[in-house]
Amino acid sequence: MKILHLDTNHPLLIKALADLGVENHEDYTSSKIQIENKISDYQGIIIRSRFAIDREFLKKATALKFIGRVGAGVENIDVEFANKQGIKTYNAPEGNQNAVAEHTLAMLLSLFNNLNKADRQIRKAKWQREANRGIELDGKTVGIIGYGNMGKAFAKKLSSFSTQVLCNDILENVGNEYAQQVSISELKKRADVISLHVPQTAKTIGMIDTKFINGFTKPFWLLNTARGSVVNTTDLVKALKSRKILGAGLDVLEYEKSSFESFFQEIPQKKNIDASKSTRKKIKALKYLTKASNVLLTPHIAGWTFESYQKLAQIIVDKIKADFFPDS
Repeated sequence: MKILHLDTNHPLLIKALADLGVENHEDYTSSKIQIENKISDYQGIIIRSRFAIDREFLKKATALKFIGRVGAGVENIDVEFANKQGIKTYNAPEGNQNAVAEHTLAMLLSLFNNLNKADRQIRKAKWQREANRGIELDGKTVGIIGYGNMGKAFAKKLSSFSTQVLCNDILENVGNEYAQQVSISELKKRADVISLHVPQTAKTIGMIDTKFINGFTKPFWLLNTARGSVVNTTDLVKALKSRKILGAGLDVLEYEKSSFESFFQEIPQKKNIDASKSTRKKIKALKYLTKASNVLLTPHIAGWTFESYQKLAQIIVDKIKADFFPDS
């Protein structure tokens, strides 16, 4: 079996596959067209987010048996068409679920206690205690939208606090000892905090908009460590200004490109540059987020720990081994 690696990953991935007798080839620089011209030689692909594995690409991958996505989401892969072609798709949400849960909790506690704002003020010789009086997590109701690997891991972290945890998911009966499953209307009535853990799909893109936000009974805090496209940024900014949303922790942003490894690609940085109306709105909303003291931003690193780096690779190896090398 020949496998083509299109992104760098933990070294154990290549070593473990080689130990199974696989012939590993690495190509981290060729264009998508160049890769398409040789993909028919390979039975496997390992990718993170370098480019989309779309229908046209898969039509040329005539010998392909599997695609390994070293990460949680598979939105850069046409999974439905791959299945029709008899190509297995592997991802590894189990590998970074703990990392995402810890990061989400860290963002929430930082927002509640003004940690980043206070740190910046002290560095400017400002000692403002009352202005940075914090909020305690105990006694709050946290609503989790999307109760898969990431949502469940976050709920488990919250079990150390005296919080009530609610969850909502498109699947029935996914609630467990860490979260009570409720309808979205019930979630909107009771939640003080909303944490998003949904995949990017046609139904979730732009899901958090003005209509959705205004459906909440009380002002709330928003956390997004899922996908930036889920939140309409312009509507988020409106809600932050009106205090319908009290603060936001965003590890992902709507304008990320190429499955979220490039951010400023389409945001003009010079004042006089010609830009469309929609792009100007994006720039304005982004500038607000970067300056708002009640917004915490990180560059899509919730699942990006040293530990998850290794776990993700090992899980992909284990899944390939189970299907193709069960006797090894």
